[in-house]
Amino acid sequence: MHPRRILLKSGLALAATVAAVLAAPGIGALAQGGAGKPVRLILPISAGSGVDAIARAAGPALGKAFGQPVVIENLPGAGGITGAAAVVKAQPDGSTLGLVSNNHVINPSVFRTMPFDAIKDITPISVLGSTPLVLVVNPKVPAKNVRELVALLKAKPDGYNYASSGNGTVIQLAAEMFLDEAGVSARHVPYKGTGPMMNDLIAGQVEMGVVALNAVAPHLKAGTLRAIGLCGDKRSAAAPDLPTIAEQGLPRYNVAGWFAVVGPAGMPPAEVKRVHDAFASAFTSPEVLEAMKKQGTVIDPGTPEAAASFFRSEATRYAALVKRANVKVE
Repeated sequence: MHPRRILLKSGLALAATVAAVLAAPGIGALAQGGAGKPVRLILPISAGSGVDAIARAAGPALGKAFGQPVVIENLPGAGGITGAAAVVKAQPDGSTLGLVSNNHVINPSVFRTMPFDAIKDITPISVLGSTPLVLVVNPKVPAKNVRELVALLKAKPDGYNYASSGNGTVIQLAAEMFLDEAGVSARHVPYKGTGPMMNDLIAGQVEMGVVALNAVAPHLKAGTLRAIGLCGDKRSAAAPDLPTIAEQGLPRYNVAGWFAVVGPAGMPPAEVKRVHDAFASAFTSPEVLEAMKKQGTVIDPGTPEAAASFFRSEATRYAALVKRANVKVE
């Protein structure tokens, strides 16, 4: 393994951000009783990300399944901690929910302190599915596959930059794991979300990065970004001609993005069932399944019990990956 050290910013800035969210008016003060009230679905990521695209596509079906308005709200910051903190602090009545991804269980391993327990302070409701990640480069980079990109990086150590949606995110870890597997280096440029990251990738301010396939597909089609390879262990039906990184010479490389719905700790079983059934119904509706198929997203809603077990196992798995990549908190 190529040794690496990643320095992550934390401390006063993170504490101040999270404290502001926890103290914000309205958080935790929503009307009692989830049924019949507007549902606030918090996405702890920026607009333009893969999970954002999934939520927006499923929004109308969610409103229909709940029989009430569903308000989707992006609340990015601190690698997803800011948005998750808002969910944790809310009333456990089903009126405030979160759509989280890998970052939720990664954060405890990369931040020195957390304002909440990522496992104990939530109610897991359902792991809804997964979406492929893809390594992309700006078209000015003269590499069309893994072999050519690795050759470039070896020829100019630290001569290239890679973007991420934030320090310690699965997007950064996926890129770092690629560099480790290939035995090469690149400078990390963190952004506050996928949207700003994509803007600079397209503009050529940074040369490469890992992005969810559904978020980057229009740019691949337009030629404003070039795909090097999928990060998972299988090709995607949405891009069948795009090979995986594993099949291009790095067989141990395998990272995929998943997404799940959670609520605050202490939700009553009846409310958990109501929310679970609404999300399962919406995400398996014909129109949402068709939209997800086009995005390359696999939908397979699980039970609350399965979600709880999955969160614990993923937290353990990513803790080992963080240690392997030598992630350190500054």
